[in-house]
Amino acid sequence: MAKLVAILPIVLFAAGCSRNPSGQLARLSDEFVHTTLAFSPATATSVGLHQYEGQNLDNLLDDTSPENLDRQRRYYEHFRERLDALKVNRLTGEDQADLNILRDQASLALLDLNELHSHLHNPTLYVETMGNALFSPFVLEYAPQAERMRNIIARLQKASFFFDQASTNLTSSPGIWTKVAMEENEGNIALVDKTIRAAVPPDLRDAYNLAALSALDAMRKFQDYLKNSLSGRDDTGWRMTSDRYMRKFRFTLESGVEADTMLQMAERELVRVRAEMLELALPLHRQLAPAHKDHAELSGAARENQVIGEVLAKIAERHSTRESYMDDARQDLAEARAFVEQKRLLTLPTRGNLQVIPTPEFMRGVYSVGGFSAAPALEPQLGAFYWVTPIPADWPKERVESKLREYNYYKLKLLTIHEAMPGHYVQMEIANNVQPESRRLLRSVFGNGPYIEGWGEYATQAMLDEGFLARSPEMALTFAKEKLRVIANAILDVRLHMLNMTDQEALDLMEKQTFQEAEEATEKLQRAKLSSCQLPMYFVGWSDWLHVRDQYKRRHASSSQSDFNDWALKEGAVPLPALTRLLTP
Repeated sequence: MAKLVAILPIVLFAAGCSRNPSGQLARLSDEFVHTTLAFSPATATSVGLHQYEGQNLDNLLDDTSPENLDRQRRYYEHFRERLDALKVNRLTGEDQADLNILRDQASLALLDLNELHSHLHNPTLYVETMGNALFSPFVLEYAPQAERMRNIIARLQKASFFFDQASTNLTSSPGIWTKVAMEENEGNIALVDKTIRAAVPPDLRDAYNLAALSALDAMRKFQDYLKNSLSGRDDTGWRMTSDRYMRKFRFTLESGVEADTMLQMAERELVRVRAEMLELALPLHRQLAPAHKDHAELSGAARENQVIGEVLAKIAERHSTRESYMDDARQDLAEARAFVEQKRLLTLPTRGNLQVIPTPEFMRGVYSVGGFSAAPALEPQLGAFYWVTPIPADWPKERVESKLREYNYYKLKLLTIHEAMPGHYVQMEIANNVQPESRRLLRSVFGNGPYIEGWGEYATQAMLDEGFLARSPEMALTFAKEKLRVIANAILDVRLHMLNMTDQEALDLMEKQTFQEAEEATEKLQRAKLSSCQLPMYFVGWSDWLHVRDQYKRRHASSSQSDFNDWALKEGAVPLPALTRLLTP
């Protein structure tokens, strides 16, 4: 890694001299990845960039001063100009896909720096940055433990300055963002005071304790600031304006479909899938509640709600306990792997570096259920993590039951398939073989969201189509409910940010129209307020994956599903319209 970074200035100089547009783009891509990662040392460590321009990034925290943000802004503006100067008509199809990613990433950064101003309004940005800065060297074995612990100590020593910058920058914040920042900051305090402290080697304990003392003081001071100062300045709304949302949607999803068009598609699909679910539910309903006579006295949505709701409620009774939840996810992972191998759905990666761990506390505001954290793009041999968010010990019985009913026996399996096997883990591991290296890094670090999330849903459908869980009708209905959830995600995001959807309307959509438990609906509403343009990725991506697959089959009539899966995954996370264009004639 040190050698790669050491030659970077020479490479950048050569980029301006080359007459080969493909070579120019590759060098620009390499520069963009390394330079923008260095803007955030916390992110750089998690991706595997440790040294840059003579600096040890693992010892640094992000600089969020106005001067540094201006420097970043100038870089993105100039970089876009350099992309515009390329001779686009001489680029290959693969180059065009990379060019699209670079342009949209620069545009996204400028949208935030010039208009959204996250650094001025979003306290979770600082809390999650700090958590990531400490958690990555704690769990990623990029160096001996003692060296990584010294990196953590160096960052703890800078925590006071980091949070002073945060307090100076933040002018106002939506109440929900401040609330979640406080919850996640408590997770950081526990990470420093308990989790990491317990693992410190004896010869570093004094240094750690001294650094932790000042860092914990800074974190608690920031907590007081959030509670007593920023919480009273909540005049900034979490909703985006329609214009900003539509531009962010375009740059983020790169789907060729505008937000308002996607909303219409999703709302039509909602009606279709509910009708499909009724047909799936009726045979089960006759077994489970024969006396109800299929609720023939009802019609339309009322009948769908009654029949489907009763069957789903019965299915939800089979679930984990709070104590077995994590172990059950591990067992589901082994079961899914065995099925993929048996059916030869795709060529599995040879590395076995996946770990199932609790979701870090500082990330549970957004990842309230679980998620996937890929191995570092620059060090793919290190660990990848399937996060499963534990159910807190202090939750009341009703809340625990609601969570376990939502993530019941069948749904927990679907979650594991999506996040790990053959979902995101397999996807990301295969993407580590993309060549050339500049392309692999770009598509790993800035991979297209609909490609990534769409694969998770498409892969799940492929598992069920091949007969996973013996074509269980309960699983089929649970997966149909998953389709409704994906549709609801898309509707929710657009309507909340563009059309002033109320909290009650959002909860009604999730609970009454898409059969989600109250706990799930409440957490999803919070997630939608914390983010934007992420929730539609599942619906857009799933639809586009099916489209690419159908196009592939038309051109390769004798091919198998495994052939398509292997081909599509070997490209890495490109925008799906670009993947269609990369199909061979």
